[in-house]
Amino acid sequence: MVVYLDLVMLLNAAVDFLLLLGTNRLTGFSANIKRLIPAALLGGLYGGACLVPEFHFLGNILWRLVSLGAMSVLAFGLNSSALRRCGIFVLLTMALGGVVSSFHSRDFVWILLGAFGIWGLCKVGFGSGTVGRTYIPLQIRHDGKTVDLIALRDTGNGLKDPITGENVLVIGGKAAQEISGLTEAQLRSPLETMARQKQLGLRLIPYASVGQGGGMLLAMRFRDVKLGGKHGSALIALAPEPIGRGEGFQALTGGMA
Repeated sequence: MVVYLDLVMLLNAAVDFLLLLGTNRLTGFSANIKRLIPAALLGGLYGGACLVPEFHFLGNILWRLVSLGAMSVLAFGLNSSALRRCGIFVLLTMALGGVVSSFHSRDFVWILLGAFGIWGLCKVGFGSGTVGRTYIPLQIRHDGKTVDLIALRDTGNGLKDPITGENVLVIGGKAAQEISGLTEAQLRSPLETMARQKQLGLRLIPYASVGQGGGMLLAMRFRDVKLGGKHGSALIALAPEPIGRGEGFQALTGGMA
């Protein structure tokens, strides 16, 4: 049987691109095509190299995991959310390989086991409710400082400036302290901070949350904010406590995105 190396590489690249695209889709992140294409091409090159006699050793599980890790770094970057997406990408790739092998064997038992395997992997990978969420990259630059965050598009977040009606982003924890220059104690006492702190642009935003009543948050306007594909100024509320707590996001956006 004749195997055309270029077709194998093209097929592998196409499959890897779809898997990377699916990983972003299932985890709620928007796909960055400029990052996905080189990652998929790397996968295509790896698939082609495995067919070259001198590089057959690349087909073992160790090198396969190395290639998947490299593709994940190219596609998702290096951050806490990327680690989760990398794991899901590996699981999807392994699941696809298992199903393809099962269909190739034409054994009903293996096909059934493969289907249950995919179900189990999805159950483990998405059991926390990640599916259905939408995450958006957020970058804030101010006074020579830059923070890069992941914002959750929260349809229940209706926080607005009571004066202008403008939608308000919410960030918290260390990011809020770093970008504003305020301490956690100052963020926890907004009224007292407003009375003592003579920081230009600082204001109060009232909020209400289910089960926790309401209160006030300090807020500032930042002129250099990138939220997904949007770039401009934004009013950002500064919460004293961390947001997300290990769930892959550190900010909340409602009507802004």
